[in-house]
Amino acid sequence: MASTVTTEPSKDSSASSRPGYGHLLRTRGAWTFLLPGFAARQPFAMLTISIVLLVQHTTGSYGAAGAAAAVTGVSMALCAPYSGRLADRYGQRAVLIPGVLVHTVSGIALTALALAHAPLWALFVAAVPTGASVPQVGPMVRARWGVKLKGSPLMTTAAAFESVTDELTFVVGPLLATALCTAVHPAAGLVTEASLTLLGGLLFAAQKSTQPRVAAAGHTRMEHTSALRVPGVRVLIATFLGIGSVFGGMQVSLAAFSESIGEPGLNGVLYGTFAAGNMLSGLVCGAIAWKAAPQQRLVVAYAALALVASGLWAAHSVLVLAGLGLLVGMCIAPALITGYTLVEGLVPAGARTEAFTWLTGAVALGQAAAVTVAGQLEDNVRDGAGFLVPMGGTVLALAVLLTLRSRLATRPRARTVARGVGHREPVTVD
Repeated sequence: MASTVTTEPSKDSSASSRPGYGHLLRTRGAWTFLLPGFAARQPFAMLTISIVLLVQHTTGSYGAAGAAAAVTGVSMALCAPYSGRLADRYGQRAVLIPGVLVHTVSGIALTALALAHAPLWALFVAAVPTGASVPQVGPMVRARWGVKLKGSPLMTTAAAFESVTDELTFVVGPLLATALCTAVHPAAGLVTEASLTLLGGLLFAAQKSTQPRVAAAGHTRMEHTSALRVPGVRVLIATFLGIGSVFGGMQVSLAAFSESIGEPGLNGVLYGTFAAGNMLSGLVCGAIAWKAAPQQRLVVAYAALALVASGLWAAHSVLVLAGLGLLVGMCIAPALITGYTLVEGLVPAGARTEAFTWLTGAVALGQAAAVTVAGQLEDNVRDGAGFLVPMGGTVLALAVLLTLRSRLATRPRARTVARGVGHREPVTVD
């Protein structure tokens, strides 16, 4: 005999036919993890710039500072998925508490070594655990939304809300770190980052009631399959690498452009315009009740991103570059939001935190690679050559997406469970 088990959509009041941020924020228990989650993820955006400013101050070399920051970024990108897998297997709290402790200790150690003018290799040694232990709070928050909103149309709204929150973090974090390092002490940014990670991480870990449940031992094999084995996740990783190339390429190229015209202060304005476009489109994207399938939305959004990013290298004025930067930001948010939304349908619940961390790590890895390549192009080719990195990264990722988009088909919610050999017709069990 066989039975077909169908998962019913959530009956929660937040699952309205007209999704909106008001409905989302009224989800029962949401604020218990949103507020500490925001505090815990804020240091994430402070880490790179804090390392760069501190190491540059103590060594006098931007090359050494960038190398130390790159080691941290690569270490985080490589280790984040395994942190997510452990969180799925043993629970977020079990991974988060030791993680924030290790991150705090290694961050303080990196600060002390830099202030003591330790050799660069010693800074690299400290940078590895600092990056590897970065708490993956953003993916953990997304996983909690997945539990709260299972089967709800508000999942797209939640993905948009998280995208906007991430972008706000990347606007506020660098500004805070820069202010601390320049106005207080070069080490103040990294010390504050470590302290906020410890405080926010422990507060977030304390919210046990909203964390996804760990599967029972009897279901371990089924629930703990690696998210990387899902073909659609691998396609999303490629697309998110392209998005990371935009972030990294824009950071270096906008700074180089501002320096080349003798207005280095414009860098913050131009990057702020880019971030504002991302936040604005994220807010709008989350407020719309989409009828098109997410796979289609991702292809359209990514094609628009590749098209607009391809024009950056030709911009030679502040106004044109600001306008294109705004458009690029507006194209990124829909692609990010749709990619994260697809995870719910592609990946079993027991592997979603890992899946989210693979995507976050892909952005970080793409960003680290783009920073390196764009810097070399700006130094050795010509001014503005760094903008070729966002173009190349998004065009290559779009080619992968178009070729393999069929792998983004979501898993059916119904599953057939065979029990013995029989001849009866499957029976639908509600």
